[in-house]
Amino acid sequence: MQNLRNRVQLIGRLGQDPEVKTLTSGKKLTTFSIATSDSYRNSSGDKVEETQWHNIVAWGKVGEIAGEYLTKGQEVALEGKLTHRSYETNSGERRFITEINLNELLMIGGKKE
Repeated sequence: MQNLRNRVQLIGRLGQDPEVKTLTSGKKLTTFSIATSDSYRNSSGDKVEETQWHNIVAWGKVGEIAGEYLTKGQEVALEGKLTHRSYETNSGERRFITEINLNELLMIGGKKE
């Protein structure tokens, strides 16, 4: 059960093309977001669709692959771990963000028309 700790698996579509940055250390960082959708019927029988957005961070080889082969609208399955961090804006406001650090990636669908 040790490998179940802090593990996230999602299937969704990319919201934008991945952005690849090369850090001063030479490491490559790839970021993108995916959308997951769920639908249900409310008490009056109307169909309601909810979309959640997830920020993805990929390092190393999996990040390079994501940056090279993924495009906006493409469906992917991914596995990673949740991380939480905070940062301070230029105006001094403290903000918090939750991201998924990508471990595995599977391209499962073509680009959505």
